[in-house]
Amino acid sequence: MTRTVNGELLFKDREKEILRKMIRQVASFCGVEVLTYCIMSNHFHVLLRVPDAPSVSDAELMRRYKVLYPKPTKYQEASATLMAAQLRVGGDEAEVIRRKLLTRMFDVSEFMKTVKQRFTTWYNKSHQRYGTLWADRFKSVLVEGEGNPLQTMAAYIDLNPVRAGLVSDPKDYRFCGYAEAVAGVAVAERGVIHIWSDHGASQVDAALRAHRMLIFGKRASESGLSEMTRERALEILDQKDGQLAKAAILRCRVRYFTDGAILGSAEFVRGFTGAWQMECRRKHPPKVHGLRGSNWGDLSVIQSLRRQIFN
Repeated sequence: MTRTVNGELLFKDREKEILRKMIRQVASFCGVEVLTYCIMSNHFHVLLRVPDAPSVSDAELMRRYKVLYPKPTKYQEASATLMAAQLRVGGDEAEVIRRKLLTRMFDVSEFMKTVKQRFTTWYNKSHQRYGTLWADRFKSVLVEGEGNPLQTMAAYIDLNPVRAGLVSDPKDYRFCGYAEAVAGVAVAERGVIHIWSDHGASQVDAALRAHRMLIFGKRASESGLSEMTRERALEILDQKDGQLAKAAILRCRVRYFTDGAILGSAEFVRGFTGAWQMECRRKHPPKVHGLRGSNWGDLSVIQSLRRQIFN
């Protein structure tokens, strides 16, 4: 997740559409898969699957490079032609090209850096603006790539416009992965199928039904569910052993999904504690904490967040 500087509401429909296209273009270049996303007026979320870096042919490298420039200038066309020629010849220059391109692939940081830089350039040029567009480095959470952790994170992202009071059903908000999948956009359908593949949902209709059931809960899977306010949620949670239904708590801005660092089963999270400790330069190894406030199933995080689980 990344936010605009000072949280300014800069993005209207045109800006959201340009950003949506850039997210898809850069994902194709980087070799990552967008499982779902949501673009709001001052921030966006994206859930990515990052595969192990495979061997990439020179032809595929050039295809990906050209994806970044769907309407190339003469300079960009000449640059692509020169790169292709150098790759065919081989040698040290070809290796330099391969290394430069491959270092930008199969990496979340490089993906976000490229999206943010390209969109900043477009936005500033289009609005006669200069300077920083984004507040700071993006927030990231490592999510276990299957089952309840992946599905819950996807639902949380798709519910952004519901939490903001823009729509009562995310299918009616055009700038999120769920709405695209409902509308029949193939790449979005593949994303929701992957999210629910462990439930045997190999077809988009089954995957969408499962996703809708998680978003709305069993009793409201067809009719929708009213927004859960932060005040009402805190009132319930302040009660002894107070819990919210999962579909209700996902309508609150829950910090686990932006600040939890690692989200997954306790075993999954425990497997990354050493690496997280080294990266964050913590003196003591972190503990694994189960999520509070609802029946989250097997979900755990590293950052406990104590009682401040809401933004």
